[in-house]
Amino acid sequence: MTKRALITGITGQDGSYLADLLLEKGYKVFGLRRRTSIPIMENIQHIEKEIEFIDGDLQDLSSLIHAVKISDPDEVYNLAAQSFVGTSWGQPILTGQATALSVTNMLEAVRIVKPDAKYYQASSSEMFGKVVETPQTETTPFYPRSPYGVAKVYGHWMTVNYRESYNMFACSGILFNHESPRRGIEFVTRKITDAVARIKQGLQSELRLGNLDALRDWGYAKDYVECMWLMLQQEQPDDYVIATGKTHSVRDFCEIAFGHVGLNYKDYVITDPKFFRAAEVDLLLGDPAKAINKLGWSPQKTTFEQLVYLMVDSDMEKVKRISN
Repeated sequence: MTKRALITGITGQDGSYLADLLLEKGYKVFGLRRRTSIPIMENIQHIEKEIEFIDGDLQDLSSLIHAVKISDPDEVYNLAAQSFVGTSWGQPILTGQATALSVTNMLEAVRIVKPDAKYYQASSSEMFGKVVETPQTETTPFYPRSPYGVAKVYGHWMTVNYRESYNMFACSGILFNHESPRRGIEFVTRKITDAVARIKQGLQSELRLGNLDALRDWGYAKDYVECMWLMLQQEQPDDYVIATGKTHSVRDFCEIAFGHVGLNYKDYVITDPKFFRAAEVDLLLGDPAKAINKLGWSPQKTTFEQLVYLMVDSDMEKVKRISN
């Protein structure tokens, strides 16, 4: 019997890779699509005809109830959110609505219509913020340092609450930074690789960044969505840290990215106070031991260097197409 899955945020980085994975596994995939004047379909245009889209919005409970009724899902993956940390200071109320309260709406829709569906919530390493221990595990206390991080904590605990209150199969994946060529251009990793491509092609002269010494645990999004799927294949619901267990600085990322095309980042990167966070998160490092041991997942499929090369090569191709 064909499994059915409903994905929110299907046009984003994670949603598109997850849709790829589920289609490969023979799922019938439904995607919740928010009405926009210009549809943003770049990440899923190669599989667009294989997905059944349902119009809806995470801030509109009635539309979510309708979406769950139409899709009748075995699995629900809630990936949609206002996901850019920097924007969350300028738009804290929107972030609270789109990233926090929307989780309750989605959980309610599942509880009302299809309470036996398995539910995945996209939690974030930003919940740890000003870390109280290193590395961070599933039991590390949260100390969010942005409106985005605070909103993610709400969504995380609401997922736990529905699991314990209604006996729902509800899991949270606490994903550390995960990147890819499909990453939004506003995120620092794509900002770097796009700039590398433009500088190499003579279309840009410099790159302005904030804290070059910030340390992050960076993995490949395509590898991480496999873990989301594995969580919902278990007999019991649980929460998992998904990470590589290794850190690299923004400076490291720059050095490898520029070096990949024969450039020295020091000649082009300028530190600009404008890009520093209002409350900085200096170090995030996850311990993926639980996911490795219980899910049989491996974080070593794609190395940090391979990830950077993938992103630079992709942006080089994009910039060449645009400039020709």
